[in-house]
Amino acid sequence: MITKQAESLVPTEFGNFRIIAFSEVENNWMPHMAIIAEGTDLKKVVNVRFHSECITGEVFHSKKCECGKQLDYSMQFIHEHGGVIIYLRQEGRNIGIINKLKAYALQEQGLDTVEANLELGLPADDRNFNIAIDMLNELGIKEINLLTNNPLKMEAVEKSNINLISRIPLQIPSTKESKSYLDVKKSYFGHLLKDENMEKKKAVE
Repeated sequence: MITKQAESLVPTEFGNFRIIAFSEVENNWMPHMAIIAEGTDLKKVVNVRFHSECITGEVFHSKKCECGKQLDYSMQFIHEHGGVIIYLRQEGRNIGIINKLKAYALQEQGLDTVEANLELGLPADDRNFNIAIDMLNELGIKEINLLTNNPLKMEAVEKSNINLISRIPLQIPSTKESKSYLDVKKSYFGHLLKDENMEKKKAVE
């Protein structure tokens, strides 16, 4: 059973957050974390983001994905409006950094993100969002607004004892390096992403 192992107030460039480490054992070096904005009332409807670890995007600012910018946006949003980021240690859709770099190498040969994973004999997406549900339950959260474009995250909440009140879109503009990645998110995984070309056309009109 995943439980709280440690917590502390952490000041960041976005504001102050209470960070709680969750794990089945206290000596786990890679615990999942709840990042809670100061002043958040967990008994009310809570803004929540399920965010999976992406060391390449968050630490090294890779342009191949929008993960780092999504995390930054989420921290700013949560700081301003209150809420919780459930940070899941599920690197590379839970294939790990070594396999992720192998997949990157295959992408250099022309495969997309899903094709690369499958070529390695790995699932297209092996993440487990039930862990996030367990963490919400540990925090006593009953109702949430979910910051996401991913229907699988919404489905995980809808199948749980947590009440999903609304979805808050979180779309980061694509770059030439991330366009293929985002196209696959929309076409293969069914992410709820707006057509950027249509949005640009509307802006011009």
